[in-house]
Parts: sequence; structure tokens; C-alpha cells
Amino acid sequence: MNDTPPFRGGNLEAIAKALAHTSKGLSGPEIGHVLTECRVDDPDPKGTMTKWKRLYSALGTHQNAKGTGNHVVGFIHKAMNPARWAGKSAAFEEVRADLNRALAFSGLMLTESGHVKHTTTASTLREAEERAGRLRHQLELRKVHADVLTFCKAELLQDNYFHAVLEAAKSVANKIRTRSGLTSDGGTLATSAFALGQSGKPLLAINPLTTDTHRSEQTGFANLLIGLFGTFRNPTAHGEKIYWPIDEQDALDILSLVSLVHRKIDNARKL
Repeated sequence: MNDTPPFRGGNLEAIAKALAHTSKGLSGPEIGHVLTECRVDDPDPKGTMTKWKRLYSALGTHQNAKGTGNHVVGFIHKAMNPARWAGKSAAFEEVRADLNRALAFSGLMLTESGHVKHTTTASTLREAEERAGRLRHQLELRKVHADVLTFCKAELLQDNYFHAVLEAAKSVANKIRTRSGLTSDGGTLATSAFALGQSGKPLLAINPLTTDTHRSEQTGFANLLIGLFGTFRNPTAHGEKIYWPIDEQDALDILSLVSLVHRKIDNARKL
């Protein structure tokens, strides 16, 4: 990136609080390590200060001395390198969302690849909030499951509807694991939990299983789950969103399907 103007105090504070969040952000030693990598003086090498105040002081002092926000951006690049977050993808996305709320007011955003790029100043968050409100309203009119409304968040809709659909599909797998005690994922999880198998007795039953119609419905639901994961979760989880576009109507329809699935799982009996 070209020279970045110094970040204003409130913006820099928000950036520091996002990066040094108590539970999901960088640890004290990690902050010290990245400061060293960026050649920014550490005001508290022993880590006795509150993490975000330590980071805010270090970055603020450096940018005041240099007259530029370049080292703040450099710190973000190093701190949010996806390799640093291996095995902690959920925390990475949460911190990235917090950072983007702060960076939007400086005309910047952090991409999934951990790079800061220019965007329209402050409009990203407003547009995302408008999308979130509109999507939530439409889903409420459809009386969707409450667990689906959880994913109508501005941070999930900053780019498009891709992440809302991904997280909603993931929530189905999480609920199946919670109800069944299984630890697998995707189609394997759906089959293990709902398929009749040779015994004719699934782990979770969505009906009494006393008639051929009941058993057909049970099998159909297992196949529906396999299709849900194969069609919506797998492409969104493993493919770049530019190759898997989702507009608002697609999101409404997919999330309505996820709502039906949630209700079925909630009412399923464990055998």
C-alpha cells in the first residue's frame, strides 16, 4: 500500500482493542513478537499493562514519531497472517470483523487473506448493516427458526451473503453433533445420525418410524442434509466466494431451508 495517513485516536484504539481482545485476540507474548517484527518499540516488554493499552501506546507513539500509519497497517498484516491463526479460523473471522468495523472509518478493510486494502470510507459498515437489517426483516416475515436469525450480522454481510450462508450451514452440523454425540462432519455426519442403515434404527429419528412413509421421510431427510452440506456448505467452505456468488434472494431461500432443517433436528428423538 502507499503511505497511510495516521489513524485518529478513536480508530487506533478500536484497532488495538480488536487485535488484543481478551479471549480471541493476540496474547501478550504474540503482541511483543509482532511489535519486534515490525520494529516498533514495546512500551511494556514484561507485559504488565492491559494488552490493548500496550498495543495502542506502541502503535500510537510510533505513528506520531513517523507521521504515518504505515506501521499500523504493517502490524495488522503480520498479526492477521492466516498462517498465524491455523486451527483458530473462528477467532480469526471474529477479530477480522472487529477490525473491519474500525478500519471502515479510515477507508480500509482487511481481506480474508490478511491484507489491508482501500475501500469507500465508512460506507462498508453502513451498507452491511442495511443488508443485515433487510435480510433479518425478510426472514422474520417467513418466521424462520431463531437460530438462523443469529447469522444476520453486519460483519457476515460486509462483502456479500456468502458468509451468512456458510455459518448457517455450519450451525446445522454443530446442532447435529450436539444432539447425537457424534464428532464427524458433512455428509458423513448426516448419514451417521439420520440414515436408517442395516438396523433400520437411526441415532436421531424425525418421526415414529412405524410406517413405510415414516421411513421414507427419514431417509429423505438424511439425503436432504447430505445435499445441504454438499451444495451449500462445501462450496462456500472450500471455494473462493468470487466463484460462488450468492445474492439476497439466494440467501433468503437457503436460510429458509436451513430453518426447516433446524426445526426438524430440534424435534428429533434420540434412539
